This record gives sequence, structure tokens and C-alpha cells, in this order.
Amino acid sequence: MTISIVLVEDHTVVRQGLRTLLDSQPEIDVVGEAASGAEALELVDRFHPQVTILDLMMPGMSGFEVTTRIQDLTQVVILSMHASEAYVVEALRRGAKGYVLKDASSEELIAAIKAAALGQRYLSAPFSDQGLASYIEKAKSSPADPYETLTRREREIFKLVAEGLSSQEISAALSISPRTVEVHRANLMHKLGLENSSDLIRLALRRGIIT
Repeated sequence: MTISIVLVEDHTVVRQGLRTLLDSQPEIDVVGEAASGAEALELVDRFHPQVTILDLMMPGMSGFEVTTRIQDLTQVVILSMHASEAYVVEALRRGAKGYVLKDASSEELIAAIKAAALGQRYLSAPFSDQGLASYIEKAKSSPADPYETLTRREREIFKLVAEGLSSQEISAALSISPRTVEVHRANLMHKLGLENSSDLIRLALRRGIIT
């Protein structure tokens, strides 16, 4: 059986290397490539691939956000440079089937793809040594992400504030009044438990919304 793949990676050289690797596997068919979360959403909606390989940190929309939005359409394998248990737990909580480090072997990536295509979970080393069941249990018991409570408009304003735009500039960019910008900004700060713009920027960096 051929496994259809959408490959999402914002670094061209890395994406080309992954494409070469995947094209060498007769049982894998790469049906699309994307360099951003927005492109990923379009390709997954168009092709409904069995598996989507998703870079975790991308400008504009993080792999976590994309995973949440596509998990019902495709199986997700996260590809990440972050060897952090917290990232693994969050990826599984969002619905990802696999988490593979970027310095993992090609064999591990292929194994993750094949497992995901069958609806099975896969973690590359060193996480695989600590027991998949424990990560699944942590993902089930982890609290909901406050960012997920933001409205579409609040997420837009969150990103623009993190990029350093003033309320007047955001008002012009979104064609809404400065007062409306301030209301949305106050709401999102409250939902996220943030006190100032520095807290907001740090959160945006952690989530890969800005780089």
C-alpha cells in the first residue's frame, strides 16, 4: 500500500533533503509540499493525505496549531529540534501520532510514518526509551491550552502585537477601530494570563508564532 504524504517544513534545504529521502521509499508518495502552516492547511484540505509530516516551529502558525486543525483529516507526525518532554506531551494532546527529532535517523522517520498510517503512535529516541504509555497518559491529563480559547481576531491581533505593531497600525491593517483593537488586546491578555507586551512576545516566541 502506498502512503500519501504532505511535507511541511519552512526551511527549503531541509525540505528538499526530506523530499529526497521520502522519494527513495517505494511505499511513500509525496503529494504536496508546504513552507508554512497556512499552506499546510490548504494542501491537507485538497489532498487528504494519509500522513502529514509537520515542522513544529514555523512563522505565522506553529505546528501545534496546525495539528489541532488537521488532526481529523490526516495523521500527523511532528518533526522537531526540541528534545523536550513538554513538547511531546503537547503534540500528543493536540492529536499528533508521532514525534521525531530532526537529528533522528531516517529509519526512525520512516518507521513513524508507517506507524501513523496505521493509526499507531511513534516516538523517536530518547522518548521511545521512556515509555509511550506514560506520555499518552500525561497528554490526557494535561490542562487545555489557553491559546486555543482565543478567537480568530484575537489571534490576528496577538501576532501583530508580537511583531511590534501599535494599536493604530493594527487598526489600519485590519480595518477596525483602535478602540476595538484595544478591547481585543485586553481580552486576549486576560485569557492568556499575560501582564505586559514582554510576556506576550515571549509566549509568541515559544509557540513559534514569531521567530
